[in-house]
Amino acid sequence: MTDPLNRRVDFRFHRVAWCGLLIAILAPFARAEVMVDAAIPGGNAIVESIAGDTVRLKPDLRDTQGNWFYWCFRVREAQGQSLKFAFTAQAPVGVRGPAISRDGGMTWAWLGREHATNSSFEYRFGPEERSVLFSVGMTYTQANWDAFIKPLKDNPAIRLEKLCASRKGRDVERLHVGRLDGAPAYRVLVTARHHACEMMADDVMEGMISAMLADDPAGKWFREKVEVALVPFVDKDGVEDGDQGKNRKPRDHNRDYSDKSIYPETAALREWTPKWSEGKLAVMMDLHCPTLRGGPNERVYQVGKEQPAMEAQQKRFGKLLESLEKGSIVYQQKDDIPFGKEWNTAENFKQGTSSSSWGAGLPQIRLATTFELPYANAGGKEVNADSARAFGRDLAATLKAYLESPD
Repeated sequence: MTDPLNRRVDFRFHRVAWCGLLIAILAPFARAEVMVDAAIPGGNAIVESIAGDTVRLKPDLRDTQGNWFYWCFRVREAQGQSLKFAFTAQAPVGVRGPAISRDGGMTWAWLGREHATNSSFEYRFGPEERSVLFSVGMTYTQANWDAFIKPLKDNPAIRLEKLCASRKGRDVERLHVGRLDGAPAYRVLVTARHHACEMMADDVMEGMISAMLADDPAGKWFREKVEVALVPFVDKDGVEDGDQGKNRKPRDHNRDYSDKSIYPETAALREWTPKWSEGKLAVMMDLHCPTLRGGPNERVYQVGKEQPAMEAQQKRFGKLLESLEKGSIVYQQKDDIPFGKEWNTAENFKQGTSSSSWGAGLPQIRLATTFELPYANAGGKEVNADSARAFGRDLAATLKAYLESPD
């Protein structure tokens, strides 16, 4: 006679076994709990809700006066799912949709407009995509710069120095490229990220550096004739923290060249540059990105200077660039915004002097200018890391021609 107790134990054993088998079968189909956050270098987002397949969020404006459009966030544990990301403030999705990175922000690609509107986008995560980054543009942080510089550190034609420490104690780099023995014919200063969110400027800078180090006649000329100092992150804290940077209260880094500078980076540039120049600083160039979409914001342009003599030098440089450019991103001088037109007015600079306006007053300088490179679309051509670097190489070629030509 079978023991009823043993039958109960046997039944319970088989029930547990079957439950375990069922869990094992269904586990791959279970929806993981999606996590969305901005706790990454360059991260910026306020997540308002995650409900069903929709994530509602908005850019974090922090200490920004008014509105701006930068955002960058990470999505984890969404593999195999289709999600919609809806922005509840502004319309901060660009003309090629969001940028997407599947390797932690080291490389980026545009998702495409077919998956996006001005205020939302949708994405289906692959079965192995456990962590994906999305951004308004191709976010560029310290990790990207370090990856670029690492294979160049033993090159005798570069020297990496420290401009200053940021407010939060981060090192602010200053890279010297070219003739470094103290006896160049010319000196050039190139800056980027006065506004933290304007990330494509650093890809342009990479292209300029590569051209100056190239094993060709132009690269050799730079290394014989020119010392170039480049500051990739003027607003270092803003870049790493994911700030807008533009219109920062009480004034942003690119309005901090009046009276006494309130940021250590701009104060250091104002103190160091004239000493380093020794009367040889011929060109000061500041690299920016405009607003998000439409009209001049989808074209490359120079910001016209108020001084007629400096505006004439901008036109000289622009004419040379038109004749020498080889990349897919094309500059046309007719797209420049003269002083007094559109946003380029005295009213827009009432908070303070910009970097290139300060540069225009440095002793012996021939050209001080600002170039604006769109985030995603330049005259119908895609802006990405490669095309921005190619534009940087075109700028370097033009810089050589400009310095070699008579005043």
